Amino acid sequence: MLTDHTDTKELKKRAMHLLAEDIRRLRKANGLTLAGLSERLGRSVGWLSQVERGISLPTLADLRALAGQFKVPVSFFFQPQCENGEDLPGVVRLGHGRRLDTSAPGVTRELVSPHLGGSFTMTRTTFEPGASWTRTGGRRGEDAGQILSGSVELNHSGQQNLLETGDSFTVSEGEAHWRNPGAVPATILWISAPAGC
Repeated sequence: MLTDHTDTKELKKRAMHLLAEDIRRLRKANGLTLAGLSERLGRSVGWLSQVERGISLPTLADLRALAGQFKVPVSFFFQPQCENGEDLPGVVRLGHGRRLDTSAPGVTRELVSPHLGGSFTMTRTTFEPGASWTRTGGRRGEDAGQILSGSVELNHSGQQNLLETGDSFTVSEGEAHWRNPGAVPATILWISAPAGC
């Protein structure tokens, strides 16, 4: 019985640690300081520092506020990074990635890298027929991708290309626009550097 209690305590401690890491990585990926994010949330720097160190546990209302700041669904914070205890750190199994918000109708993004930290992130992005998404001109860094299925129109620097299954792209500056002109969903393996949402 003592072992079950100890195992439960360890699982809770691990979950709290993963949550703390997620929040810290999201803050850094969005270029925010502790002071900057705490001001946006209306909370103290000390509280946020304790949350990021796994000392304090944010409430559901706090997680909603954090999700709003980072443009991720609240469920992002509740999804385990690893479903299989035997997997190596960094392994994400098909269908176990965490959902990211796009604010674009018909476009879904699943995080397929283990987290939003590091020098890049990978997502599996799906465009329903007719759906589109625009990268704003203010985005710094590089976006690259390979079309896994379907086709996508890419408009960048006044030029347009139709990209089909197997084609790839890189966009490093300026505004870019992607749209699925086809009758079937289009899926892209998307890489963004530096890491971010």
